[in-house]
Amino acid sequence: MEYTIQKLARLAGVSTRTLRYYDEIELLKPARINSSGYRIYGQAEVDLLQQILFYRELGISLEQIKAIITSPSFNSVLALKQHREQLLDRRRQLDVLIGNVDKTIAMHEGRISMTDKEKFEGFKQQLIDDNEQKFGREIREKYGNEKVDQSNLKFRGMTEEQYEKMTHLEEEFKRTLAEAFRTGDPASEIAQRAADLHKQWLCYSWNEYSAEAHAGLAQMYVDDERFTAYYDAEQSGTAQFLRDAILIYTGI
Repeated sequence: MEYTIQKLARLAGVSTRTLRYYDEIELLKPARINSSGYRIYGQAEVDLLQQILFYRELGISLEQIKAIITSPSFNSVLALKQHREQLLDRRRQLDVLIGNVDKTIAMHEGRISMTDKEKFEGFKQQLIDDNEQKFGREIREKYGNEKVDQSNLKFRGMTEEQYEKMTHLEEEFKRTLAEAFRTGDPASEIAQRAADLHKQWLCYSWNEYSAEAHAGLAQMYVDDERFTAYYDAEQSGTAQFLRDAILIYTGI
């Protein structure tokens, strides 16, 4: 079956403007242009749009989606299976949060008691799931499933006090890194302090620390544009500066 741009937009629940934009950036081209100049979409384009919308629902950028679906190794069936797993993960996370809300209501009504650790279970799982969604594939390829699973387990088992200390440490690291960046010297005392704070922060979730793994992660901050964007949000070049400071710190 074929669809005009208006019919496909209504079918998919998107605007015609969105479909025109997808055409402009060569993310989703129509099958053909008819004699009246209208975009016509066939079954292949319908299926591809479904894939694109699945990826968008998972928070993946259009640039990343384009790279994925145009890759020679792209497999639509495998992609659908991955979508399903990610959606199941999201459902599990929602179930945890709903359960947390229900228990909190019951606690306030005096029907049950909750430990401080229980109050934050859902939120820690949310952080784990968000990191898996954004960086899970790269991290698992680099360090292996066992190490990542152990790290997630350690993070999930944190007490409220440990979680609070880790959060404060992360804030101190970011402040120190910003101050160090202004010196322009990754070998400076304050830059090395930032590298040490980064190590301490990692050790809250890493089961074991090694200089090689620390240096490898720092290199990923530069090689992966998503990590780079995170660290360069305030000042461009921060990710590379941190990488250089950590390489000096680790002696790698």
